Amino acid sequence: MDLSRRDVLGSSLALLAGAAAATATPQEPSEGATYGAGLTGLAITSALARFLSSIRYEDLSPEAVHEARRAVLDWTGCALAGSAHPTVSVLLATFDELGSVPVSTVLGRRGRKLSLLDAPVANGQMGHVLDFDDTHLGGVILHTSTATLPALFALGERNKASGRDVIVALAAAFEAGIRVGQAATSHHLGGWHLTGTLGTVAAAAGSARLLRLTADQMTFALGIGCTQAAGMQQNRGSDCKSLHAGKSAYHGVLASMLASKGFNSSPEILEGRLGFTTIFSATQQNAAITAGLGRRWMITGNGYKPYACGVVLHPLIDAMIDVARKTRQPASDVARVDVTVHPDVIRITGIDTPSSGLMSKFSANHAAAVAFIDQAAGVAQFSNERSADPAVQALRRLIQITPDASFRLDQSAATVRTKSGSAFEAQVAHATGTVSNPLSDQALREKFLGNATPAISANQARTVADMIWKLDSLSDVGDLVRACV
Repeated sequence: MDLSRRDVLGSSLALLAGAAAATATPQEPSEGATYGAGLTGLAITSALARFLSSIRYEDLSPEAVHEARRAVLDWTGCALAGSAHPTVSVLLATFDELGSVPVSTVLGRRGRKLSLLDAPVANGQMGHVLDFDDTHLGGVILHTSTATLPALFALGERNKASGRDVIVALAAAFEAGIRVGQAATSHHLGGWHLTGTLGTVAAAAGSARLLRLTADQMTFALGIGCTQAAGMQQNRGSDCKSLHAGKSAYHGVLASMLASKGFNSSPEILEGRLGFTTIFSATQQNAAITAGLGRRWMITGNGYKPYACGVVLHPLIDAMIDVARKTRQPASDVARVDVTVHPDVIRITGIDTPSSGLMSKFSANHAAAVAFIDQAAGVAQFSNERSADPAVQALRRLIQITPDASFRLDQSAATVRTKSGSAFEAQVAHATGTVSNPLSDQALREKFLGNATPAISANQARTVADMIWKLDSLSDVGDLVRACV
């Protein structure tokens, strides 16, 4: 890094340190402020925007760059796997009826194009519909990539953005989405689906960075994004959950495009008295938004799913696969199963009798049952057919899920008791795919090839994988996008 660049970043970080020192308690209204949205003077949103707009490829750590490649590979595979899902077909048919200018590529659908706003909706829904996409667990359960990459692919294809541009933009998206989530400490408890809410924040930041917006324009983009953010957990198990991801990407494109033309928003959309963290969370820790900016990249805390369901189910799936291998007996010989998990697992996935494949992705009993019977938890294990299978339903009724507050979210234990009186146990300290037990690059590539091959052929899938591993050298990301059909 040259001296002038270091000086600029040093000045920026000094300003950010001052913003980070601000408490979550709003200051007294400035003189003349007579309404709830009066400015507080905390300047947290603008400080974050200055940082996001200043990030260069050279500023990123090698680990951050590599994790961006991994995120692009994983999400692209998930989108291709989801491209044939019936939910996506309904969405595309609706866009046909509404009318959509065909300018942006729809992944996995040869010859299909949609408008610059509609394509991100479709691609985002594809990427999230199977619940197989990457998940950050750094105090926030967020599918950042599936909310952001559909926007970056559409804007990048349109503007001939480079692979490096996409890497920087994705890193910026993780910074914004995760940090705002860490500030809105009870956001998830309020029933919001974070991929729809925080995902919109991430997509707005990433899209604005891809378009190289100024700090002021980045502030506007964050504000325009935040005012559109939505998504309810009540819609888990329905077509709407994956729509949240697509709409986040849509909002990111719209926010960045509007901001680039001078469309404005509140300069305190995050920390304001009626701003995002206040409206979306009963508690706030706004200092988290700017704390340590530039020292540790949030994208390096990303996790990747080996199983096609809610990420909090992964520890118990690991445990059930392990105990099934130890038991070596069919499900018909099982008398009782006891599984211990973090309390949030039950709060998030408390569907005991799922009536569809999508609902089964949020059923701890179902995940435990199919993991034991199939010793797997891929796309097939969370289908309508598997959810309705009598053997799976019978085992589900024998499974007792118990919360233990001493367990971490990535920890689980399982005990299987057979009808003959034998007992078998398994302990999982860190679920597969988490930061503490990560998937290797080779495992991630194999997952991608398995997801992508049915949609674009084995040869094409290998070509796309190679392009993504060399994303830094790609001069036009549109070449990658168009290779995914």
